[in-house]
Amino acid sequence: MSPIASVVLRNVSVTFPMLSFRDRSLRSRFVNAVTLRRKPAVPHIVSALNDISLDIRAGDRLAIIGGNGAGKTTLLRVLAGIYHPTAGSVDVLGRCLSLFDLSAGIDEEATGYENIMRRGLVIGARRSEIDARRAAIAEFTELGDRLDLPLRTYSSGMMLRLIFAVATAIEGEIVLLDEWIGVGDQQFRKKARERLDQIVARAGILVLASHDIDLIKNTCNRAILLQQGRLVAAGTTDEILSQYLEKTGK
Repeated sequence: MSPIASVVLRNVSVTFPMLSFRDRSLRSRFVNAVTLRRKPAVPHIVSALNDISLDIRAGDRLAIIGGNGAGKTTLLRVLAGIYHPTAGSVDVLGRCLSLFDLSAGIDEEATGYENIMRRGLVIGARRSEIDARRAAIAEFTELGDRLDLPLRTYSSGMMLRLIFAVATAIEGEIVLLDEWIGVGDQQFRKKARERLDQIVARAGILVLASHDIDLIKNTCNRAILLQQGRLVAAGTTDEILSQYLEKTGK
């Protein structure tokens, strides 16, 4: 486990400008063009995260808890550097392994081997790292000669095997998970779970966004509760789960 990993968020907010359906519609744009109406549409601002301050240290297994739309995935994407805060600061010490948005960078017209490189570069690995792990990734997928074929010839299960193998080939001090990953048939799921357990055990920090109460209890030692983009509570896993279940009546 890395003793140096840490994440510090100070007053982080994330907003997105959203045009209404009326402003985005083809008919509305056509009318504007025909009538030469040049008044720009005014976007509606959606607040995804609001004034989040959080310290995550080495050894933390942090659960992000909240209902749909609470901001869990947005917070993970901020930690991964995919979203940049519109206010506040994010200081991440350590390499992040983002085990979500797994299909980003995948090209169905490219071969399995080509997608190993594409996906590896997307998750932040260096070309030399991917080359060094290429054979091990291929072996883990159990896809054999199918790796020479384009992904459009793969079943969904085969594609998930490849994506998972690449995503977990590069380890990080900080592991970010949006729900636990289960892929393939029963035998492959067992192998995938063992690899995921090993990665989490070696990581300095785990941040897990999940609705699975048992998984959170068994995996995490800290938790935060998000509600409409705000951090409303932080504490031990049992404390925050109790508060969440009381709020939701579960």
